[in-house]
Amino acid sequence: MQKQEAKQRIEKLREAINYHRYLYHVEDRQEVSEGVLDSLKKELFDLEQEYPEFITPDSPTQRIGGKPLEKFSKVRHAEPMLSFNDAFSEQDMTDWQERIYKLLDENERKNTDFYCELKIDGLAVELTYKDNIFKAGATRGDGLIGEDVTVNLKTIEQIPLRIKSFRGFSEEEKQAIPKITFGDDKELIVRGEVFIAKKEFSRINQEQIRQDLAVFSNPRNMAAGSIRQLDPKITAKRRLDFFSYDLVTDCGQSNHEQEHQILKIFGFKISKHSQRCGDLSAVFKFYDYWKNYRDELPYEIDGIVVTVNPNKIYEKLGTVGKAPRGAIAFKFPLKQATTIIEDITIQVGRTGSLTPVAILKPVEIGGVKISRATLHNEDEIKRLGIKIGDTIIVGRAGDVIPDIVKVLPELRTGKERNFEFPKKCPACGGAIIKKEKEAVWRCHNRQCFSRQKKQFHHFVSRGAFNIVGLGPKIIGKLLDSGLISDPADLFRLEVGDIIHLGDSASGKKKKNSEAAVIQGFAQKSTQNLIGSIAAKKRITLARFIYALGIRNVGEETARDMAIRFQSLNRVKNVSLDELRDVLDIGPVTAESVYRYFQDRRNLEFLEKLEKAEVKVPSETTRQNLSLKGKTFVLTGTLDNTTREAAKERIRELGGKAVEHVARNTDYVVVGRNPGSKVGEAKQLGIKIINEDDLQEITKR
Repeated sequence: MQKQEAKQRIEKLREAINYHRYLYHVEDRQEVSEGVLDSLKKELFDLEQEYPEFITPDSPTQRIGGKPLEKFSKVRHAEPMLSFNDAFSEQDMTDWQERIYKLLDENERKNTDFYCELKIDGLAVELTYKDNIFKAGATRGDGLIGEDVTVNLKTIEQIPLRIKSFRGFSEEEKQAIPKITFGDDKELIVRGEVFIAKKEFSRINQEQIRQDLAVFSNPRNMAAGSIRQLDPKITAKRRLDFFSYDLVTDCGQSNHEQEHQILKIFGFKISKHSQRCGDLSAVFKFYDYWKNYRDELPYEIDGIVVTVNPNKIYEKLGTVGKAPRGAIAFKFPLKQATTIIEDITIQVGRTGSLTPVAILKPVEIGGVKISRATLHNEDEIKRLGIKIGDTIIVGRAGDVIPDIVKVLPELRTGKERNFEFPKKCPACGGAIIKKEKEAVWRCHNRQCFSRQKKQFHHFVSRGAFNIVGLGPKIIGKLLDSGLISDPADLFRLEVGDIIHLGDSASGKKKKNSEAAVIQGFAQKSTQNLIGSIAAKKRITLARFIYALGIRNVGEETARDMAIRFQSLNRVKNVSLDELRDVLDIGPVTAESVYRYFQDRRNLEFLEKLEKAEVKVPSETTRQNLSLKGKTFVLTGTLDNTTREAAKERIRELGGKAVEHVARNTDYVVVGRNPGSKVGEAKQLGIKIINEDDLQEITKR
């Protein structure tokens, strides 16, 4: 190949590679496979090695061409890179609007609209282009001076090394932005966010674990750490991403929305989820939508950014401190916060497990005020190094019980004290044991009062006997009085047995039926309670097995056993080998079930239930098992039925209704206001259906 031919081929290759890079990394679509693109890049690389005089700074081969740096040089920003003040509620946003309106005249207030963007959890950077070529990139730093990270930013495919020439704009693009004044010889300054996708975050942390290295705590830390690597090859391996969101250079834009349009025309990747909002009510709708659906995004966001859209009004508002008055970060409810451990108590569970619980100085997380967090077991207290009085980070994801994430020992005053795990059961004073390979201490006394209460609560819960109106307070009072000693006694109670228990009560009325019974065991409320208990004397085998509270036996395992063995008598006499053959029952669960029915006291309890006329009919062979082998996960609120009823129908047809999305899940059923399970399903490629689809499936 002649030198001139090589030059032309190199230019054509660059043009083709940049075109397909833009489609793939900015437009999220492809016209050729990744293999084809790699082949083009390889040909370009080989030609440039043969003719190095034709290598240019904007060549695709130069993205990872930088040598390791000894340190980063400092860069002064053309204009300060400001940070945002935060808002956490609609009232905060209303207050913000009132503050800025005081600085505007009536006409300006009338013409003020807002532009809303997702607040991506990443690292803000500034890019500088000269003669359409990417020349420099810097971090925010202190807002005035940042670090030169140009070589690392070049490794990010979403950042163009050459932007589209103004002369190359189509007529349609020029008409879309009629006032654009940018010329090819002008310096262009763009700002945006470097971030890492959830999938990449997980991949890199798995690699860190394999190499016995420390894992990153969150995607933002990983993105920031990657950009500040002195070796750009390490940065390149992290597969960072980028969204542009701000055009510093004056290109004739009149509002913030127009800046996004111009950025896209130049070839930058912008978020497709940004939206103009006419007023705060529209802002709140945008916020609420993404608060509920953010888990579906491939990257993390922690709120939205709300900006006064008209640039003249935005500039008039100016700054306060290091933040612009005309923009604010409307944050989602916190998933983590700091607070103080005021005490640690021990909770005794229905299986005798002793669980330490931290009593916290009340703090709001995820929009909910919490005052307790589980510490799981004695080993967890030692692992975290927790002391009473410590300042800690507590986290809450979704609706799960809050967890203590980390202790902040640097905030200790010297008044903190160690927690001594009890040597005996704090509820009954009985002996506690910890089996080999288990982390949990358990009370060995089966008659432990606390264990009894927990077992009662489980027995009457929704997934078991589902006795309406029989809550913890009533159970506690019945146990205190000695009227009941185990759940079988409930079915022998009469109105006259319990109505007198309220004689010493204050008589103050309560709204719910349980409280009414507690206060005065009023005649009507007591009759309703007894009637509710009597109505549950007939129960399915699956619910009955679950109600027994056998260790490791949940609703699905109980249903598997019911389908397999079909009668209570058969379940009572099942062998260990037969249990191990049941689908999804592992050796530990099989051992728990077998031992339960070998225990004489448990068999006596079953006889007592039978004498109390509790009926457990045998399972009949089902004619319609159309959902056999199918697993469903339900999320959100259903309009025409309850989730429990929907699960029951799925199980009747031989299917499984479980709580967590996994690779073997067949369907995720989505109602109103679904949670993170939708995003998990999409990542795993699981079919997502709505309530109507489920009704159609369960009619078969």
